Amino acid sequence: MAHIKLDEIDKVISNRYAAVIAAAKRARQINADRVAKLELMPENDEIDIDPRKVTTRAIEELIDGTTKIER
Repeated sequence: MAHIKLDEIDKVISNRYAAVIAAAKRARQINADRVAKLELMPENDEIDIDPRKVTTRAIEELIDGTTKIER
């Protein structure tokens, strides 16, 4: 289980609530992509699906800077 410190999120954005909203939106996008890949799985066995939880991945992307927050 991934442990994400709140200090890391605070470095990216000062408003934690905005960070939660942005991470939730990104988690929904990741989940939609994952569901689309799962639907194709019977046809293609070589589909790579990230085993991490979508919320963890979304928060990590927010911290890394790969997901930007629009204001």
